[in-house]
Amino acid sequence: MIKKMEFSTHSYEVDFAGKKLKLETGKLAGLAEGSIVATCNETVIMATAVVGKEPREGVDFFPLLVDFEERFYAAGKISGSRFIKREGRPSDSAILAARKIDRPLRPLFPKTYRNDVQVVITVLSYDGSVDPDAMATIAASSALMQTCAPYKGPIAAMRVGLIKDKFVLNPSEEEIEVSDLNLTLAATSERVMMIETEANEVSEEKVFEGIELAMKAMQPLIKIQHKIAEDHKREEAKEEIIENKVHEEVKAMMGSKIGEALMEMDKEAREAKLKIHENEVLQTLEGNYKQVEIKSAFAKLVEKEVRNLILKKNIRPDGRAMDEIRPLGIEVGILPRPHGSALFTRGQTQALTITTLASPGMEQLIDTMEGESTKRFMHHYNFPPYSTGEVRPMRGAGRREIGHGYLAEKALKPMIPDSDSFPYTIRLVSEILSSNGSSSMAATCGSTLSLMDAGVPIKKPVSGIAMGLITGEDISVYKILSDLQGLEDFAGDMDFKVAGTKDGVTAIQMDTKITGLSMDIIKDTLAQAKTGRLEILGAMLKVISEPRKVISKYAPKIEAIKINPDKIGDIIGPGGKNIKKIIDECGGKELTSIDIEDDGTVMVASIDSAMGEKALAIIKSMTRDIVPGEIITGPIIDIKKDRMSGKEIGAIMQITPKLDGMIHISQISDKRIEKVSDVLKVGDIVTVKVTEVDTFKGRIGLSMKDVSQKK
Repeated sequence: MIKKMEFSTHSYEVDFAGKKLKLETGKLAGLAEGSIVATCNETVIMATAVVGKEPREGVDFFPLLVDFEERFYAAGKISGSRFIKREGRPSDSAILAARKIDRPLRPLFPKTYRNDVQVVITVLSYDGSVDPDAMATIAASSALMQTCAPYKGPIAAMRVGLIKDKFVLNPSEEEIEVSDLNLTLAATSERVMMIETEANEVSEEKVFEGIELAMKAMQPLIKIQHKIAEDHKREEAKEEIIENKVHEEVKAMMGSKIGEALMEMDKEAREAKLKIHENEVLQTLEGNYKQVEIKSAFAKLVEKEVRNLILKKNIRPDGRAMDEIRPLGIEVGILPRPHGSALFTRGQTQALTITTLASPGMEQLIDTMEGESTKRFMHHYNFPPYSTGEVRPMRGAGRREIGHGYLAEKALKPMIPDSDSFPYTIRLVSEILSSNGSSSMAATCGSTLSLMDAGVPIKKPVSGIAMGLITGEDISVYKILSDLQGLEDFAGDMDFKVAGTKDGVTAIQMDTKITGLSMDIIKDTLAQAKTGRLEILGAMLKVISEPRKVISKYAPKIEAIKINPDKIGDIIGPGGKNIKKIIDECGGKELTSIDIEDDGTVMVASIDSAMGEKALAIIKSMTRDIVPGEIITGPIIDIKKDRMSGKEIGAIMQITPKLDGMIHISQISDKRIEKVSDVLKVGDIVTVKVTEVDTFKGRIGLSMKDVSQKK
């Protein structure tokens, strides 16, 4: 007799901003060190955590891996792809979700921890009523609280909306669609670890209110995780103590050399001097310590010197004031064939952004767990190795490229005109040509300029800035840095990016390397960032103050007409025969495209205005209503004979590909004719007057005689 399986489960329920969140452990994924199943309404997410038994050799970073696994079955669907039905490469939304979870978890581990830690989040059921990213963050933290890893959590996450000037916690996907704010916050009980925000020109003060509200609402979610840890008798791993001797020897060798090298204003010259010093200590200490230990000690000393210069001497590596923006270089229209282009240079960070306009049919089809959707505005970001003077394989967009591209995209999205007023598919590509800090904000500024150069009637221009932070031993002592550069990012405590118009914020992305930011730091950073981004915006508007009035001659010109939806089939034809014929007659698909909406809107896009007008004329002729008295021209396609006698009684003229009319023999000429074929032959082009439209019988009477009499 087979025994019934019994599980030793623990279940916890907690308020999730007005919704009930259930956290359960002990039933699923029993061999994982930590496993949590989070349930809210009909959304179910499983998070597992596994910690490597031994430190990984030869690495000088914490090897944390966070994977967010979407499953189509979670929403009761099968992938729309005809060829591939199983999940493959993560979607952009899954990659962005994984980044949102990784960013607040990573700083809560010791910087010296070298054991592999993997967190896998799998969406098992999804109903759209709750943010899966916030739920997944809570589940991931709860799973880590069960492990022996030196995790200084817990953290919780909360999504905040703003609908009709009222905050909404835990908004559904439908509510987010009408919300002016989509803010996701991750935090410990006292400090903010991560901010991700989309906004429709919301003030800094209002954003700060939303952060404060989320912090209060998250406290029960943090408290319950301490209970989970207690119930599982979690024993924290001892923090690895790195031998300080190598650090002391490197420091003694360098003396003031590193501080002097850091005062070099030029990045390349500064890095060259630092490289010389690093090689010096490597050659001297090689054999006494592992190379990775020597390099780590040297990097730590550089970091410490940068922090001391800023915090104690008010000196930034390039000599700027704390709120000073690096020199700007702004150009537009630098490429002849693309529809819009701009080069934005800030210090040694440079972004070239190109705008491409296309027909509505070029929208991107997105197929994810949440469902199928289309996207008419997209921003892509490329970060080639030469931008940092490095050599590495180029293997497509990684998590960095997707994350930075999406940040610029959401910063600009609220300012993109709707399809009714500007019916184009819009693609931006930012090529990062040089990077020394905040390339995503350079991409945002460059994209605004490129859009205006392309003649896209954006509602308002957008600028962005990255803010840095250096704190003392006490977090109450700090320096906020405007326009963060690479070395300050390496040695600093946060990367706080803010984008927006002159009237409000459109996007925020904040990461921290310390165990969170105080509310004072966040408030001060938002205020200083506003001053900086408005200064950058002013410089941009001196170069191009508004979108060009005319789009590029190389961009397709789109004209739209409205037809009776019942006649859509006439344009398309069997198997698309008619629409293909129109496109072929108007230069082919390289010149002309036709898009048809279900409501009868027909949009013709062509880079040749004459071909576009020809396509429109054909469509109008095919779909227009025929009325008595109308004069039309068309080909003779048949000679009509009487069924009984076989005598010719008229000619059939094609009005449209699916509509014919008959010219009775008596209506061909003023003179009496014996045979229709004596006057007309198939292929003749004639002009006629409509004499009769019988919609009930489907007959249209035509007259050549009436036209000749009129002349």
